[in-house]
Amino acid sequence: MTTLAANGLSPTDFDFLAKLVLERSAIVLEQSKSYLLESRLNPVARENGFDTIGELADALRKPNHRQLADAVVDAMTTNETSFYRDIHPFEVLKKQLLPELIEKRSKEKRLTIWSNACSSGQEVYSIAMMIREHFPQLNDWDVRLRATDLSNEILERAQKGIFNQTEVNRGLPMQLLMKYFHREGVHWQINDDIRSMVRFDCVNLIENWPLTLANVDVVFLRNVLIYFTPDTKSQILAKVRQRIKDDGCLFLGGSENTMNLTNEFERVQVDRTVYYRPV
Repeated sequence: MTTLAANGLSPTDFDFLAKLVLERSAIVLEQSKSYLLESRLNPVARENGFDTIGELADALRKPNHRQLADAVVDAMTTNETSFYRDIHPFEVLKKQLLPELIEKRSKEKRLTIWSNACSSGQEVYSIAMMIREHFPQLNDWDVRLRATDLSNEILERAQKGIFNQTEVNRGLPMQLLMKYFHREGVHWQINDDIRSMVRFDCVNLIENWPLTLANVDVVFLRNVLIYFTPDTKSQILAKVRQRIKDDGCLFLGGSENTMNLTNEFERVQVDRTVYYRPV
């Protein structure tokens, strides 16, 4: 049998697959990313009984291929994350933003934080542990931690809250591992009291967002916009503005900003951290 890697990817198949990914997720794949598409889709082809990515593309050209197309889009989404990734936003959230919001919301006692493109859940679980660790006054509040992603497969994993040793070694302090996780064989599972704080949902940022994602206090949308065209970025930021409270805050990735995309947010810098306030 000829190996997948030896077959390569024809320009026609690349264009077809890149268009499929663009239409279903708005993720832009340039021809220079052909190697990335091949490396991500080789396992998808094998798992579905195809010898080559070309055969996979041929199957996708036929009707009734939604499940297979979902697998392709899942494979092309980047699931790079870690606990307390780029620690500075979490420090600003802990030292400044959450204390401010707790004071402002003291009457209604409700707080909503949304982690977009949550991947396997490390970001939102980091927030949950921070709340439990440093803000006991929120124990009787209605604290809503929402986590969304395009991939149902990664969401299923995130809901289980099970991580391997390498994953817990990346950014998670030992004292928090011992306090909020327990052993499951060779893996670690986050405790039920932390998992129960989070609601996971499948949301495609370029499609309609559920009405339950409204009146959000803090939005994490980090390292997501870099995969979209400027027009799509502007559309997503406009939708975020509709869902975030007037005194809420938005976190983007370190290489992302709102320049030339929207005038509905203003940039705020605290030490080494940048976040955005609705105008």
